[in-house]
Amino acid sequence: MTSTVLHIDSSARTESSVTRSLSAEITARLTPERIIRRDLATPLPLLDAAWIGANFTPADQRSEAQNKLLALSDTLIAELQQADTLVIGTPIYNFSVPSTLKAWIDLVARAGVTFKYSESGPIGLLTGKRAIIAVASGGTQAGSDIDFATTYLRHVLGFIGITDVELVAADQLSMDEAGSMARAKTAIKALAA
Repeated sequence: MTSTVLHIDSSARTESSVTRSLSAEITARLTPERIIRRDLATPLPLLDAAWIGANFTPADQRSEAQNKLLALSDTLIAELQQADTLVIGTPIYNFSVPSTLKAWIDLVARAGVTFKYSESGPIGLLTGKRAIIAVASGGTQAGSDIDFATTYLRHVLGFIGITDVELVAADQLSMDEAGSMARAKTAIKALAA
């Protein structure tokens, strides 16, 4: 049994969202002891010059204002650190992830906190975790040359150390909704709990 799941939804739809439905089903299948919910329907702030300045100021030299600027990022990272499994529900918007999910990524990918640089390149610091991505699309085939959402998520999760990444896809819904949903439901049933 999974101890803690960080369940993230990024669809702008709060009603009738395929990815919200699939990610909820995945989380239930895992039967976690604890669920941390992060709904990105309410957008997170975007990075700006002040945030970047605070982030690159050594922790022991940050002003109170800089610490306040980084507080949300610290909270989001703490949620990731506590989770054994990350469940992300994401639609494919214009071949990529929603801007709200990109904002979350920008806030959690922090040098020295979730990854570090070494002589041989970057090293992810959030190892030993599992991620399951529930993705839906109208026409984009998951894993195809025009899918920049799942390939990007696999890359960025690996960058911060999460390399055990599984995909549940309800893709090309506009072409074969019934078949696509059936395949996604089958994939959820096949997930190890």
